[in-house]
Amino acid sequence: MPTSNKEKSQASQRFVPIKEVRDGVAVMEDGSLKMVLMTSSVNMSLKSPDEQQSILIQFQNFLNSLDFSVQIYIQSRRYDVRPYVALLERREKEQINDLSKVQIREYIRFIKTFTEQTNIMSKNFFIVVPYTPSFIATDTGILGDVLGTKKKRSRGEDKEQDEFEVNRSQLEQRAYVVQQGLVRTGIRTSPLGTEELIELFYRIFNPGELDKPIQL
Repeated sequence: MPTSNKEKSQASQRFVPIKEVRDGVAVMEDGSLKMVLMTSSVNMSLKSPDEQQSILIQFQNFLNSLDFSVQIYIQSRRYDVRPYVALLERREKEQINDLSKVQIREYIRFIKTFTEQTNIMSKNFFIVVPYTPSFIATDTGILGDVLGTKKKRSRGEDKEQDEFEVNRSQLEQRAYVVQQGLVRTGIRTSPLGTEELIELFYRIFNPGELDKPIQL
């Protein structure tokens, strides 16, 4: 019997190691947490030899200063010009002058023809910062001694939330170290929020559905 799209989606999810995305943090099936920082880029070819050397030294110092691993992810996608074309088409309708309408129409035709004949790629750069909690089991519950509390939780959800907040705090400290290290190389960073993370993972695991809307 043919497999429905829902069944295909459920089958694919078994191969995705992500348990949930909460408060800008990806919680993995093995209990580890990951935060993703979107970064800017540096065009080394526009720098002088001394500037290039300085950037490389700063980046080397940044890597040597880390006592945890990070992952550098570069995403290359064909640039989607449809939003830009749609904007131009709206501007064309707003024009009163016939000459302006003709010019915009010709420009739209040029953009469509050019992008059909040439692969225009966009690149996004990300740093994945991981953290694997060290669970400490005590008679008052996991992380009881670390949190400095002997109060027992009446519900498992409260304890789980406390553990998540403690672990996220550790992860955010790591992300801050990464951000400060990259600033010295001239690279700006911004942590992805929950919806941005979901969109990123959707694009990664569904490369053949880029034209479809994202269901959050």
